[in-house]
Amino acid sequence: MAEILVKETDETNPAYGCDPQKRPIDEHIRNGIINLDKLSGPTSHQVSDWVKKIFCLKKAGHGGTLDPAVTGVLPVALENATKIIKLMLIGGKEYVALMHVHEDVDEKTVRLAMEKFIGKIKQLPPKRSSVKRVVREREIYEIEFLDMQKRDVLFRVRCQHGTYIRRLCEDFGKELGTGAHMIELRRTKAGGFSENDRLVTLQDLCDALAFWKEEGNEKFLRYCVQPLENALGKTPKVWIFDTTIESVCNGTKLAVPGISKLEDNIKPEDTVAVMSLKGELVGIGTAKMSSAEMMSAKNGIAVKLDRIVLRAGTYPAYKKE
Repeated sequence: MAEILVKETDETNPAYGCDPQKRPIDEHIRNGIINLDKLSGPTSHQVSDWVKKIFCLKKAGHGGTLDPAVTGVLPVALENATKIIKLMLIGGKEYVALMHVHEDVDEKTVRLAMEKFIGKIKQLPPKRSSVKRVVREREIYEIEFLDMQKRDVLFRVRCQHGTYIRRLCEDFGKELGTGAHMIELRRTKAGGFSENDRLVTLQDLCDALAFWKEEGNEKFLRYCVQPLENALGKTPKVWIFDTTIESVCNGTKLAVPGISKLEDNIKPEDTVAVMSLKGELVGIGTAKMSSAEMMSAKNGIAVKLDRIVLRAGTYPAYKKE
C-alpha cells in the first residue's frame, strides 16, 4: 500500500467544492459510477444504454466490453464520470471460467498446463472480436485452479486488459493435446471494482430510483451509484491546494508549488490522479517527476494534465497580491 508524503499542509475552504460522498443527489448521479452485475444476453453497449435511459441522462459508458453471454462486473460511468472510462479500460481484469476438456485428463496434468501460461503470452483475437486480428502480447498474472468434475474445469484468472479467456481455454486444450473450449465465463473484477464492491443489478437501479422519486429516500440510490473517485483504485494520487485547482481546470500544467501531498510510488510517465484536499478528482495526468523529485523540488512541472474532470469554476481563481 502506498504511503502518503506530505509536502506542505493546508486547510481546504468548505465554501467551495464538496466531499465526493456528500454531493447533492443530482450532482452525485452525474458524477457517478455503477458497479453493475451484467446478465447473460445483452451486449455491454445495450446495458450502458439502458442505464442512461433509466436515469434520463445524455451520456453513459461502460468500463470494458463483455461478450453477450458473459456475466459479471461491468462498471458503468454516468455523464461527467465518462471522462475516466479510459482509466477503467486499461486496468487488470479477473475472471472465473468453466472450461470443458475434450478428452479425459487428470487434475495434475491440467494444473501443470495452466502454470505454463502464467506470464506473457501471445494471442490472436477471435474472428468476431472488434479489434484488428493480429497476434498481441498479453500478460497472465495468476491462474488459480478451483475445481474439476470429469472433463469440466473451473479456474480463476487474473490478467491484463484485452486478454481473451475463450482463446486461453482453446490454448489450454492445445497444450493438453486434448482440445478444450469455454463453457461459461464471469468477470469478477474490472475498472477498480470487484464483486464485493456494491455490485448491483438493473432492477436494483430501478428500485433505488423509485424510492428516491416517490419517497424522497436517497440511501439506496447512493449505495447503487458510487462517486467516480471510487474507480481510481490503485492509481497513484497527488493532492493539490485549493488555490491551484482553478488554474489546473483551465489547462495549466501542475507545477511543484501547487502540491500539498502525494503518494510515494509515482514514477515519471505514470498515469496519476490529481485530487483536491476534499478528495475530489480534479483530473487525470502524466507524471513528469518521481515522488522523490516532487518532494525535493521547489519548482518545475510535476504533472501534465491529460483530462480535466472537475468543472471549472468549482473553486475561485487565485489572484496573486
